[in-house]
Amino acid sequence: CNADALSRLPLPVTTDTDGTPEELVHLVEHLDSTCTSAANITTWTNKDPLLSKVRRYVQLGWPETALSSEYKPYTTRKHELSVLDGCILWGTRVVIPPQGRQSVLNELHQAHPGISKMKKLARSYVWWPRMDADIETVVNTCTDCQESRPSLPAAPLHPWEWPAQPWSRLHIDFAGPHLGHMFLVVVDAHSKWMDVKIMNSITATKTIEQLKMIFATHGLPQKVVSDNGPTFTSQEFRNFMSYCGIAHVTSAPYHPSSNGLAERAVQSFKQGIKRIPGGTVQDRLSKFLFHYRITPHTTTGVPPAELLMGRRLRSRLDLLFPDVAQRVESQQVRQKQSHDTTKPVRSFVVGDNVFAENFSVSAPTKWLPGKVVQVTGPLSYHIELQDGNIVRRHVDNVRKRDSPSISPDPVADTATRVVPVDPLILPDSPENSSAIPNPPPPPRRSVRSRAQPDWFARKRY
Repeated sequence: CNADALSRLPLPVTTDTDGTPEELVHLVEHLDSTCTSAANITTWTNKDPLLSKVRRYVQLGWPETALSSEYKPYTTRKHELSVLDGCILWGTRVVIPPQGRQSVLNELHQAHPGISKMKKLARSYVWWPRMDADIETVVNTCTDCQESRPSLPAAPLHPWEWPAQPWSRLHIDFAGPHLGHMFLVVVDAHSKWMDVKIMNSITATKTIEQLKMIFATHGLPQKVVSDNGPTFTSQEFRNFMSYCGIAHVTSAPYHPSSNGLAERAVQSFKQGIKRIPGGTVQDRLSKFLFHYRITPHTTTGVPPAELLMGRRLRSRLDLLFPDVAQRVESQQVRQKQSHDTTKPVRSFVVGDNVFAENFSVSAPTKWLPGKVVQVTGPLSYHIELQDGNIVRRHVDNVRKRDSPSISPDPVADTATRVVPVDPLILPDSPENSSAIPNPPPPPRRSVRSRAQPDWFARKRY
């Protein structure tokens, strides 16, 4: 075939490999074949200036004079040290010179057993000054050991500050998918009031719409706490928080307990709505929220509705308590029935001729003739007297007047008597009215004597 352009432009230097290291298949063959042995320990002890002197002191005896501080680890154990084939032993443990300590540490750390097991294994075979510290350093600087360590213990609990006012700090989070839906959970940090909205989509736009509905009922909070979900970290959600003047605080990434109030609310919501049988999701949600809001909270000891709204929500349980208002109304009805059985029903209409009781102290007559001009209440009337004055009287102070007119008294025609003004005359009636004719004479009564019955005079025992 025809040669291409690249075949005519070779590189100046050709290499057999492309720089990638070859794969090692038989790894056992590439292990360090040099193993520390007793011969190595003897050689290193002979060359070490400190251990060579210690070995001579162990064999020939320790000097009477005090030695330098570097001999202290050995002088404290001088009665337990021995020499075997040029190696120094402390009991049954071989004293390793500095040249072979790293090799021994690598051998002990080959399976990455951890600090405790490495120390136990080393104490069965070898010893040197500060051996435990060297083992800890090897384990703490090993990357594989650090990555395989168990999780750190939880930090001390740092609860959120309890706000002094309701609806000042809200914690929000999403719950689901649960029962085929996503839910937006909103919790008030002061009252523990929970509000849950069914979400078909958890985009920032839909979330803002639901929050607007909640804020339209309870107002704008001062602070909102959420996690770092894409919805809450979007620019649209940040703009909404900034527009409403709400401080938006996000919890630490991948640490749900930082927003623990919302996480606990999500758990309570899922468990509560799952226990309610039957009905639609919206119906079960309404039942759960109603009973949650009227139940005293574990932390505050007060129902969330009472802390947020300042009143207790009425439920069917309130029917168990006696109703004071209903009791008073029932008592009033019984009193009225008992009272009205012996009292005749009297009523008047506009135009009826009546007698109005006169309350003047020096009045010559007790009843004044007049006519009803206005009904002011169930038992109250305005009555126009014959002199033109208008008074207000209760039905108990009004009597029916059968005669349409009062025949004048012949004595009163010649001499007019002045009747004192009624103190209850309305302000619009003329003051110091003119003389009022005499009222009609009292009705005639029988004056015959009535004999008492025989039993009335009998003695009573």
